[in-house]
Amino acid sequence: MSEEEYNDELEPKSKSQIKREMDALQQIGRQLTELKTAQLAEVPISESLKEAIDLYNKVQHKEARRRQMQYIGKLMRAEDEQAIQEVLERFDTSSRAHAQALHQLEAWRERLIEGGNDEITAFVAAHPHVEIQQLRQWVRKAKKDKDTGKNTGAAKKLFQFLREVQESQQD
Repeated sequence: MSEEEYNDELEPKSKSQIKREMDALQQIGRQLTELKTAQLAEVPISESLKEAIDLYNKVQHKEARRRQMQYIGKLMRAEDEQAIQEVLERFDTSSRAHAQALHQLEAWRERLIEGGNDEITAFVAAHPHVEIQQLRQWVRKAKKDKDTGKNTGAAKKLFQFLREVQESQQD
């Protein structure tokens, strides 16, 4: 523990600091309420927080929603904020992590189209649960499109297939 951390523990937090921390937790809670059900299931949160979020989404009255959001913020104090933030960042399409994941998928798509069976074998090794026959089929169609100069959308469908494989692996 550094000296600065030790001093921070000894000094009591100001009311303003506590309020800023609570507002930050409420903001994370607000982001959680905006997630789809499938996405929320991937977030590492307690059952009581999931129930509070479900109730928030059901309530229509403005004041009741405000109070429920405060309750969500209170429950957030007991949660692992860092782990939740990492998952939320993965869902955020403007985040660097999301962009990096898409670039990796694009690279895989190009490797599969340009390469041969070695690239397919490498992809299967990295993603063992993939349906190999379906992968080979999409790669074959994308190669045919490239060779003939036609665009039937096979490369795009290959990318979508790769994204589904990656998403199913993260579950």
